[in-house]
Amino acid sequence: MGKHGILGKIGPHIVLLLLSAVFITPLLWMLSTALKTNRQIFVFPPEIIPNPVIWENFVDIFFYAPFHIYFQNTVFIVVLNVIGATFSSAMVAYGFARLRAPGREILFILVLSTMMLPYMVWMIPLYVVFVRLGWINTFYPLIVPAFFGNPLFIFLLRQFLLGIPTELEDAAKIDGCSYIGIFTRIMLPLIKPALTTVALFTFMNTWNDFLGPILYLQTPNNYTLAVGLQVFLTQHTADWALLMAASSLVIAPVIVVFFFAQKQFIKGIVLTGIKI
Repeated sequence: MGKHGILGKIGPHIVLLLLSAVFITPLLWMLSTALKTNRQIFVFPPEIIPNPVIWENFVDIFFYAPFHIYFQNTVFIVVLNVIGATFSSAMVAYGFARLRAPGREILFILVLSTMMLPYMVWMIPLYVVFVRLGWINTFYPLIVPAFFGNPLFIFLLRQFLLGIPTELEDAAKIDGCSYIGIFTRIMLPLIKPALTTVALFTFMNTWNDFLGPILYLQTPNNYTLAVGLQVFLTQHTADWALLMAASSLVIAPVIVVFFFAQKQFIKGIVLTGIKI
């Protein structure tokens, strides 16, 4: 094998390793800072591996702020958003992909066109609606919209459903299965990779959402982790070790979930573009 052949094989791996190092360095630095005292942080040359390791920072943050409450609120909102967005988007996508009705394509284009509207455009009208419903300082504004589908997820799931052979539905109809039965017993199991992708997107977007909670939640007992971290930042601006410990706590679940779901996530992204 010539030099060009060897270079062609190891070259992409070297590039990927370098890019990985660039992206992972801030994360490792955050974790390193979270395990130091404030005096260790500003030592020059900087210490990559803390000596000694201060694990107490991850305990102390709970004495300065009720992160356990923020965590419970965030998990509650995230779980309901994942359930609502995944199921509702799958149901709408199934209708657009399989059911024949006049004006179906026009309606689908209208649904997709809503993606072009930035959140800032309909943020104030939506806020007024929730004010009149009496939902301010409750979790309803952060949960209920998820049960009405998401245009991007509807598009992804529709693309996946279009790649499933229609013969499966025909056989189910011959056996007397209803549309609901076909959707729940046949389609949902077949589109697990796409559902995992939607669930993961919803999880990350909801977990990291800051604008929604800061807009609708007013009391500290209702804060999510994103808002609680910002409040913690304003109160402990100079304590970098505690700030990094709190930030590590917030970001850790996202990394863990993505690590375990990455295969299904990548598979779902790849397969949703099979058929248009």
